[in-house]
Amino acid sequence: MTVNVRLTSPTHRVEAADQELNVEATFESFYDKGWTDGLPIVPPTDERIARMLEYTDRKPGDVLCEMATSYADATVEKVAINAVMAGCRPEYFPVVVAMTQALGEKEFNLHGIQGTTNPVTPFVLVNGPISREIGMNSGAGCLGPGWRANATIGRTARLLLLNIGGGKPGTTDRATHGFPGKYNFCSAENELESPWEPFHVERGFPKESSTVTVDGASGTHNVITVPEGGGKEVKEGEEILYFMGESAYGMGTNIWMMGFGEPMLVFPPESAQILHRDGFDKPQIRKYMFDVTTRTYDTLAPWVIERMAKRRQVDPKKTDRLTLVQRPEDFLIVCMGGLLPAQGIYIPTFATTKSVTKPVALRDGTHARSVQDFRKAAGS
Repeated sequence: MTVNVRLTSPTHRVEAADQELNVEATFESFYDKGWTDGLPIVPPTDERIARMLEYTDRKPGDVLCEMATSYADATVEKVAINAVMAGCRPEYFPVVVAMTQALGEKEFNLHGIQGTTNPVTPFVLVNGPISREIGMNSGAGCLGPGWRANATIGRTARLLLLNIGGGKPGTTDRATHGFPGKYNFCSAENELESPWEPFHVERGFPKESSTVTVDGASGTHNVITVPEGGGKEVKEGEEILYFMGESAYGMGTNIWMMGFGEPMLVFPPESAQILHRDGFDKPQIRKYMFDVTTRTYDTLAPWVIERMAKRRQVDPKKTDRLTLVQRPEDFLIVCMGGLLPAQGIYIPTFATTKSVTKPVALRDGTHARSVQDFRKAAGS
């Protein structure tokens, strides 16, 4: 089935001797115009865009958000064009739509994320049955290469920020160095092997729903958390949390400098199961992490206290400590990855951003159970 839609975006024609050369010529032309992330793209032909639009019941001109820093309209059609360029399959598009809506929410502060010198980028977390339906990787290597859904959905976020939001590196995008996650930073949660309720359920969504969460991430910090069994003195779960907490405390991070944000703690399934076995539920993990990452003044140089108080706009005489986040609840906890409990991931965040979760839903707000719900709605 091909949706009969009228596209309104300007047409860009590239002429070449044959189809193979036309693909290469399109990439070269788009690259010269600053429309790519530097990697080859799939030419966004009318036919490919139409196939993408088969998986939405929205009109091509519907506005999903105004995207900072240009505050241009992220219409369904424009988002579909960028999803095609990124290499998405059409069935990924419902996830891309929800992701776009989340990026545009005020509390996410995309303007700050786009314009800062910090190497921050949206981390895209997908939950629910649709993540498994479209083949997203939530297990071993989930933040690495090899999985088309993870790679292309994450890459679409970057192309949207570039082509609609105007985040041009070195101009609007002021990142001093950037980091590889600005090409793609996307995964699903490993819900099937987690001992905890899924992240989206914790946020108030039904388990059978699917959601997309964006978090303003400043890279990943791998943490060696090999539990060796401290016996009666220290449980294995506490060993894991101790090393995670000590690694999360980092004075040079943006989140430490500002004193608020929502950093993410990523545990592989076996680590999560050890924590669960040793009696650490999510509130207890957050409390432990909050305490470990708090520093009292007697452990800090006077000039550090003065500097941090100024940046955080607090009176140093009214407290005797500095905390990494404002509340224990600000730590986000996710189960991802596979293999052994030897590694964990700490994801610090840009300070002036809050994570946003959106349901993968039809235009009327109905939560989709399958991507095929969108094809049925689009064809009705």
